[in-house]
Amino acid sequence: MKILITGATGIIGQEIVKRCHELDIAVNYLTTSKSKIEISEKYQAFYWSPNNNDIDEQCFSGVDAIIHLAGATVSKRWTPEYKKEILSSRIDSTNLLVKSLKSIDHNVKQVVSASAIGLYPDSLINFYDENYNGNGDSFLAEVVTAWETVVGGFSELGILVSKVRIGLVLSNNGGALPQMVKPIKFGVGAAFGSGQQWQSWIHIEDLSCIFVYVVQHRLDGVYNGVAPNPVTNKELTQSIANTLNKPLILPNIPKIFMKLILGEMHVLLFESQRVSSKKIEEQGYYFKFYQLKSALKDLL
Repeated sequence: MKILITGATGIIGQEIVKRCHELDIAVNYLTTSKSKIEISEKYQAFYWSPNNNDIDEQCFSGVDAIIHLAGATVSKRWTPEYKKEILSSRIDSTNLLVKSLKSIDHNVKQVVSASAIGLYPDSLINFYDENYNGNGDSFLAEVVTAWETVVGGFSELGILVSKVRIGLVLSNNGGALPQMVKPIKFGVGAAFGSGQQWQSWIHIEDLSCIFVYVVQHRLDGVYNGVAPNPVTNKELTQSIANTLNKPLILPNIPKIFMKLILGEMHVLLFESQRVSSKKIEEQGYYFKFYQLKSALKDLL
């Protein structure tokens, strides 16, 4: 089997590549940097530039499935200009892949695209599964809705389409966790707002395994990429502190304070989505990190 990965150099992409190599799955990947192009027996890079509608179509040679992760990070201040980049990076890259596959002979049978639980509305009481019929009203929900819509274009080519809605990814190699750990290590950590907002988290290893599992078992449709036991922001913060043997002595950080510092991006810290992992479990996936305590112990 050979998989083409977009966004392979990001924290999720790197883990997926690692899983593929462990399973003896060959990897092609796309990069916007010609200096990052590498070629080995199991790992080959190809250049693309979604902004310029340019792609090396040799990237599809011998490929059975595509894992599509490419998109500008949302963990950067959301200026009006950057919000356009967050959206266009996902739309343009997807459209380029669809357009390219339309024009060539290929063996691609499945596309598994990243998505996000930011699609679900902010709620302290709802428990969302993939059948929920409705979207949130945040900028992230707008992005995910547009993203999932264009990904659906692959199905018009007779390709199986799968989407993994990713939650809060816990990794010691980047993302949110190292940023949460820093203030706690220095004794100035605290929960955000009421601390009651739900955090549907997942260990990076389980997330990468889910992407590969969806490909290996040709699962179609939408799957939530979250662990089985979501926690509140207060519980998450306290669990990190306990794992590090650090006290939490400061009061919760007010929402208005973080809005002043982060602008509109502050919603990443305060929106609440309690999300179910039942569907992927019913397909036979077994989580290695089922509880937050074991995940944090492994990472920290």
